[in-house]
Amino acid sequence: MEVGFDKSYWEKNYSEPDQMDGIGNVLEHVGYIKNLLALEFINISSVVDFGFGLGHLFEEILKEFVPYKALGIEPSKYAYDLVKKRGISPAPSTKLTLKKQGIVNWCERSEKTKTFDLGICTSVFQYLSNEEIEFVLPILAKKVRYLYFSVPTDKELKRQIEEIDFFDTYAICRSRSWYQKKIKKHFTFVSARMLESKYHFDEESTLFTDLLFRF
Repeated sequence: MEVGFDKSYWEKNYSEPDQMDGIGNVLEHVGYIKNLLALEFINISSVVDFGFGLGHLFEEILKEFVPYKALGIEPSKYAYDLVKKRGISPAPSTKLTLKKQGIVNWCERSEKTKTFDLGICTSVFQYLSNEEIEFVLPILAKKVRYLYFSVPTDKELKRQIEEIDFFDTYAICRSRSWYQKKIKKHFTFVSARMLESKYHFDEESTLFTDLLFRF
């Protein structure tokens, strides 16, 4: 949701944060990103998080890479205020900016924004309309070189209901093939969750050396 969620959403859906992907296993996520990029000698000096939520993944990414420039956007006032108050800048050398803003609004105003090495976009697209996804994808491909991305498909949303009794009333159900069709116009899948911008790279210029796994 571009206007974000209120306090009740966060208190209800994040009542047990240690059990949630990206929070309880945040160090594993960061370790995976670090080692995946290190294998290809890819340097990360700027980071943007498109919907940082409660900020756990974003905070650990900042600690690991200590970028010179970092931007985090989050449309929900409740989550934004919590992270802003907590203070997540890892070092004085990191120029960190937090904005209470949604991904669509950011893309609308991104014309003069410089490119980021790494973007984070986890569990955001299920709250966007088809039209919003079509709009933001080419802009994200232009503004980030690599995007750490995840979104629950229709089967995963169903599994959440059956296995953990969690029903997200705001999430839009879409198939894996639907998401892949849209994403592949602008990004190449180079690993699990990691997308490489087609605006910046192709098979000749990519830094990911295992060409077999590009699709």
